[in-house]
Amino acid sequence: MDKKKTILIIRITLLVGTIISMFFVPWLLIKAWILPLPNTIQDQVNEAIGHGFDGMIVYVDQGGKPSAYYAAGWKNRENNIPTDPHSLFKIASISKLYDAVAVTKLVSDGRLYLDKPLSDYMPDVVGRIENADQITLKMLLQHRSGIPNFTDAPNFWAAPTETFEEGLALILDKPANFEPDTDYEYCNTNYLLINKIMDNELGYGYFQFIQEEVLTPLHLNNTFSSLSEVNIDDVMSGYHVGYPFDLKVNDYGMHATAEDVGTFLRALNDGSLFETGEQEIYSTVYEYEHSGWVPGYQSFAQYYEDIDCVIIEFYSTTDPKLYNWNLSEIINNRIYKILKRQKNP
Repeated sequence: MDKKKTILIIRITLLVGTIISMFFVPWLLIKAWILPLPNTIQDQVNEAIGHGFDGMIVYVDQGGKPSAYYAAGWKNRENNIPTDPHSLFKIASISKLYDAVAVTKLVSDGRLYLDKPLSDYMPDVVGRIENADQITLKMLLQHRSGIPNFTDAPNFWAAPTETFEEGLALILDKPANFEPDTDYEYCNTNYLLINKIMDNELGYGYFQFIQEEVLTPLHLNNTFSSLSEVNIDDVMSGYHVGYPFDLKVNDYGMHATAEDVGTFLRALNDGSLFETGEQEIYSTVYEYEHSGWVPGYQSFAQYYEDIDCVIIEFYSTTDPKLYNWNLSEIINNRIYKILKRQKNP
């Protein structure tokens, strides 16, 4: 076969593959991506509701400008209550940023050690968690432990665990996914263990330490450890496609307003929440932005250095195939582009 025919066949094959793959990509994602960029963030938030989200909140803290709040859709769709940008929201894994800061402060104080193995911190898991004598606290923080993820257990979200012991039981005696520090795999079990390690060292609940060392100094009065600490009417409703009920009554951990998360993220990135030497420790163990997902709630906390801007985005709708996650990432990027265009017209 001559070279021209070979190139033609390759091109046809690639074209056919592209066409076929497009049938498996929801057209809504393509539409959200190719629509003209709106002039304002509020227009983009309104557009997000048109894409199928029940409610959305955006908080923007751009250097040199007053903080801005945007909202659209429903805080509670059953009662036709409009979204309130100051509503409490389930921030899910964004809480890992707070945990990592707390560990950093305890390491700085000489109460925890990054290179100390899990077997020293929790002797009871030796023989029950593979490689417990090789997995260090730093590996747990960085998701490099190889421990299985307890939230990946079959039907976990249909009946989530409520205690440390219940969560841990889901991964005990399971084989490691990889040898410690040879790979990366995001794993909620790592932070389940980290929180228990902090509890044991402190002699009281780790969130009290976060309250005293992080929340109170930053005046974050609308950040809470769980649903039990808040007025449920202050919580934004959350919905999962195919599930008929409001999910705000489920306790999935930390609740906060977008403003509180944004204030925290600004202090994390500019270093103002750290004492001398702490930021150097933190920078070796964890990241400076995060996202979160639990049924009914998607959350994003991001800092864009090029425009000196903290952006917090909350979405109150999830779906089984995570199409809404992909859609929210497209919307987040468009919000950043609008802000960048406004800064550099």
